[in-house]
Amino acid sequence: MTADPVAIARDLLRCPSVTPAEGGALSFLEGMLKQAGFTVHRMTFSEPGADDVENFYARIGTAAPHLTFAGHTDVVPAGDEKAWTHPPFAGEVAGGELFGRGAVDMKGGIACCIAAVLDYLSANGGKPKGSISFLITGDEESVAVNGTPKLLQWAAEHGEKFDHCILGEPSNQNELGDTIKIGRRGSLNGTLIVTGKSGHVAYPQRADNPVRNIVTLINALQSEPLDKGSATFQPSGFEFTTIDVGNKTVNLIPGEARARFNIRFNDCHTLESLKALLETRAAKAANGKIKFAFKFEPSNAGVFVTKPGPFTELVSSAVFEATGRKPELSTTGGTSDARFITHYCPVVEFGLVGQTMHAIDERVPVADLVALTAIYRKIIDRYFAA
Repeated sequence: MTADPVAIARDLLRCPSVTPAEGGALSFLEGMLKQAGFTVHRMTFSEPGADDVENFYARIGTAAPHLTFAGHTDVVPAGDEKAWTHPPFAGEVAGGELFGRGAVDMKGGIACCIAAVLDYLSANGGKPKGSISFLITGDEESVAVNGTPKLLQWAAEHGEKFDHCILGEPSNQNELGDTIKIGRRGSLNGTLIVTGKSGHVAYPQRADNPVRNIVTLINALQSEPLDKGSATFQPSGFEFTTIDVGNKTVNLIPGEARARFNIRFNDCHTLESLKALLETRAAKAANGKIKFAFKFEPSNAGVFVTKPGPFTELVSSAVFEATGRKPELSTTGGTSDARFITHYCPVVEFGLVGQTMHAIDERVPVADLVALTAIYRKIIDRYFAA
């Protein structure tokens, strides 16, 4: 068995697995891990209104402790392929870097954890001192409905219990070893709808302009911070991203205005308490004179945090030993599948440097792939030694 992370990453990048397509990525992993002695399960999950998604669970060993590595093989579209220096699904190495869509987010991370596990097994007679598994999904870059949530539910129904998880998302900010993600903010999308009365602009007294009123409510909603942050999270962020009236006529006062927004919230709130806070602020500003409503989109992106302890210390010490850097335990950034995993076991995110993820010419230094593999290997050794 090869334990070369560059070769594994290269072959994964050559699989065009744009969400929700499997693109051959899971089949490639299945063949590799079966050869190494893993029991592999492939399953497809469905949901009305969402794409069917193929998922993957592989395990070797039956004893505790059980360390699982999680990730996703789906990638975002490549965009304008002509703008790439190297084809996005060619997996080419140039100038000491591996180019391709998913190199950073996150096929490179998957390649490194697999290479580290294969190397560990090779040094230990093909068997772990406990159990090692892989939870790999195919819709993290989309709605995350038919991937990790259902894969974890399937695992629980089949008696699979995890002690700890490492999610190989690109957690580092500037250089390998600077950041471990121990939590993520939640995410809430919604639309503020203000209803007025349409009319001729020359006779505004006969109308009720919702544009004026929606500006009033937006200002009121954002006049004060949602919170001041907490011990583990920065202050919640609240941003309006569009204001629309659908009006193509310049001399017509519209009857309705809509504004979309996104909130990235911390552990000062839950989804329900946050919705209640918005309703209260808007009602106070409306003062009974503005007709408004909120339309909140369904969200499975709640806030979570893995409290620092022996597991985070183990990962941090392995990173420090390999890189000489003491990583920051961070809760910044967007959402990830860790928000689902946290309900089953403690989880931390540690992967590559995320500066080129989702960009044209997404790429990773070959040296970082080798170094991340070495870090994962140290984590595995320390985990089972402990």
